[in-house]
Amino acid sequence: MSYEASDDYFLGYPKLPDIPGPPDGEVRTTGVVVTGLGMTTPLGADVHSTWTALLAGESPITVLDEAWARDLPVRLAGRLSQEPTEVLDRVEARRMDRCQQIAMVAARQAWADAGAPAVAPERLAVVMGTGLGGGKTLVDQHDVSSAKGPGRVSPFAVTMLMPNGPAAAVSLDLGARAGAHAPTSACASGAEAIAMGLAILRAGRADVVVAGGTEACIGRLSMAAFARMGALSSRHEEPERASRPFDSARDGFVMAEGAGAVVLERTESARARGARVYATLAGTGMSSDAHAMTAPSADGQISAIRQALRSGGLGPPDIVHVNAHAPGTPVGDRIEASALLESIGPHTLVTATKSITGHLIGGAGAIEAIFTVLSIFNDVIPATRNLDDKDPEVKVEVVTGSPRRAKVTAAISNSFGFGGHNVVLAFTKPD
Repeated sequence: MSYEASDDYFLGYPKLPDIPGPPDGEVRTTGVVVTGLGMTTPLGADVHSTWTALLAGESPITVLDEAWARDLPVRLAGRLSQEPTEVLDRVEARRMDRCQQIAMVAARQAWADAGAPAVAPERLAVVMGTGLGGGKTLVDQHDVSSAKGPGRVSPFAVTMLMPNGPAAAVSLDLGARAGAHAPTSACASGAEAIAMGLAILRAGRADVVVAGGTEACIGRLSMAAFARMGALSSRHEEPERASRPFDSARDGFVMAEGAGAVVLERTESARARGARVYATLAGTGMSSDAHAMTAPSADGQISAIRQALRSGGLGPPDIVHVNAHAPGTPVGDRIEASALLESIGPHTLVTATKSITGHLIGGAGAIEAIFTVLSIFNDVIPATRNLDDKDPEVKVEVVTGSPRRAKVTAAISNSFGFGGHNVVLAFTKPD
């Protein structure tokens, strides 16, 4: 059965009912600001501890010594500094996959940091991205089924392993009824969630959005799979020096786990309630390479960067700082550097925070967006670790050694994922 375009149907599907607008019926189009931050990472259990360790250049990367990891070709990883079960109630934790647990920790932190805005449930939305979702549950429950039979599989397995589980868990916790969305765009998932949050607010679908990304993929299957594709560094003799974005000796990224979340709301709402404002989310850019599954394209990245600047009313000279995607792969870093040079120019100060945190996959974009916001808020740019001999083909200025003091009026955060997903977030100082 097919349908022609009409008021009732769109692309063959029934048209959804209109989403209620703001209480006064007016869709506001003013700015969107960041009023709450939350994270749990290998560097720290919250924003303050993570940011402090990042500026100090402390590396959390270790060699896995668990029995399940001893025969893996790569055993380098960034484990969480605090187990989510130390924070969450025991009963609720048992019904969530690890990626859901850490998403909950980060979202609750962000919500509290924003002052728990008084917003109607119908005007509160959640967007929580992940690259792999509940992979740990999937593997664990497969093992249970194989060893003990299908009757022993957990009744919570489906809700624990589904990729929208983190978004669903957070929306249930906050009572958010304006939408619970779950972008799955590999390493760009967390950034795409924040970009979707901006779109939701600008469309008038919600007044407040909790957005972020999460990942917990340090396990036997995921580590083996990423190692087999040649994506991971194998510098076991110096784990703290393994992640080397832009360095001539880089040989891949280091897997890490964690989650980050932000609270987004309209500028006038934040001002009306006297909220602390960290930064303005000025614009976003998204593109897809349609080039190769794992090989990035400079053209796609340039397109996303230019979109972010255009939608934020910014020009290349305005960008003081870039938090680069820069995972430490031989090809990826070089392509991103050329894309930055073409789209922004040589003046901007670049940092690669994966050199310290490792690569948090679906959580990376959200974590790095928060780092970018904190650079704007504090006028300081974290240094890139392990950059001893910069690749001669990398022509951009990369901050090394110590954090750089600078008046950061505008900055972008890049996130690029397998499959050709490109997401760029542009932030500015609040008015």
